[in-house]
Amino acid sequence: MHAIVPPYLLARLAAAPAERFPHAVAAARATLAVPRAYAPMRAHLDLSVDGDALVVSAAPDSDRLISDAENREELPGTPARAEGAAPTGDAAVDEAYDGLGATFTFLWDAFERVGLDGRSGSLAATVHYGRAYDNAFWDGERMVFGDGDGEVFAGFTRSLSVIAHELGHGVIESAGGLDYSGQSGALNESIADVFGALADQHHQGQTADAATWLIGAGIFTDAVTGSALRSLAAPGTAYDDDVLGKDPQPSHMRDFVETSGDNGGVHINSGIPNKAFHLVATALGGYAWERAGRIWYLTLVSGTLSTAATFAQFAAATAETAVSEYGEDSEEAVAVRTAWASVGVVEDAASR
Repeated sequence: MHAIVPPYLLARLAAAPAERFPHAVAAARATLAVPRAYAPMRAHLDLSVDGDALVVSAAPDSDRLISDAENREELPGTPARAEGAAPTGDAAVDEAYDGLGATFTFLWDAFERVGLDGRSGSLAATVHYGRAYDNAFWDGERMVFGDGDGEVFAGFTRSLSVIAHELGHGVIESAGGLDYSGQSGALNESIADVFGALADQHHQGQTADAATWLIGAGIFTDAVTGSALRSLAAPGTAYDDDVLGKDPQPSHMRDFVETSGDNGGVHINSGIPNKAFHLVATALGGYAWERAGRIWYLTLVSGTLSTAATFAQFAAATAETAVSEYGEDSEEAVAVRTAWASVGVVEDAASR
């Protein structure tokens, strides 16, 4: 299942002594025990006048529906806010509504992609899932948000990077998918992180140099020593807490983690391609979605990726995309080759 909080982090919290976070420990254990089943375009017109001419431009509209599980572990829940409806005053409902809209706008503005499947504006989410549920996930049809336990996790709808990450899994699936285990699973997680970071930057109008590159900033309470779940800029530094432990993500292939847990380390080893993307984006500068993001996106939707793609295969594919779009000796192609060499996925670009 595609969930924002890795199972190893919840397991660490579930095994912690209950004295410090009695509610959070119980919530983590309950969250791990909950089974999760996997399961026409709207447009708006903009009218303007250019001299004597009436100019009509059209762009797709989202079609959002936010439902409320009312603290039950049942989906989809009771409809709470539909597209165009006024804010409800329920923070989770309204944050989910805004986050889905911001992600839809990002996909269209950056890649001219209409929603998750490239054809439809339909976006669904359910909030208030379970009691003190410590996660948010994409179930193949909708976003699902728990409220967090209030001691360690403060809630998940407040983070646009979380929302866009999980919706990113829908884009990945629609593009053909990447097997959710081993290196292909880590690529799946990494590309979703890229979407999460870029949607957040797009919403805030940030350049690559100004962005934090954090995934999940704001979902921890002040009791946690950490800023987010993951950092694309510096994998392995997002948190270092006496209860949750230290962020285990590597940023180089020499530190690749061999494990049977976490579907073969999909949330852990994603730090390596995450760092590669960050290096490309900061080398090129400007808005990261315009060139670096475009290369990653076009590679994903090219139809040439194997569902079992390795890091090296994805690196080669992004390099081919950069050459095709910008030229063999372009700044973009050099940045891509250099980044993948810098994280040890390919040989040193200078020796080629």
